[in-house]
Amino acid sequence: YNLFNGYTSGKEQQTAYNTLLDLGSPTLHRVLYHYNQHYESFGEFTWRCEDELGPRKAGLILSQLGDLSSWCNGLLQEPKISLRRGSLKYLGCRYSEIKPYGLDWSELSRDLRKTCEEQTLSVPYNDYGDSKDI
Repeated sequence: YNLFNGYTSGKEQQTAYNTLLDLGSPTLHRVLYHYNQHYESFGEFTWRCEDELGPRKAGLILSQLGDLSSWCNGLLQEPKISLRRGSLKYLGCRYSEIKPYGLDWSELSRDLRKTCEEQTLSVPYNDYGDSKDI
């Protein structure tokens, strides 16, 4: 809980940040996941001295983990949790003006060039327990 206390100096915040990074990927992802389920952004470790509610809510989430269903609670206690990444391909398009300056609304379609390229998005997900063959 002390990690997320909003009344901390910059040095204490840096220590807390380093401690969070030392937790290990599975534990850290569990904390971030359950925090983000209830609140907007904890993901990038934005520390706010003036508003202690953000950091303090993380402690609130950790205290509420026992109230989850037994199935979810079992997953959280699972000793083998691995973070995996999958790849998702998508088409990214952008428009650029052909004319260097000015815009004639009647000729809009001729003044714009559409450029598309295939891109890949990395998607993280967790595996719980030993992999089972189906």
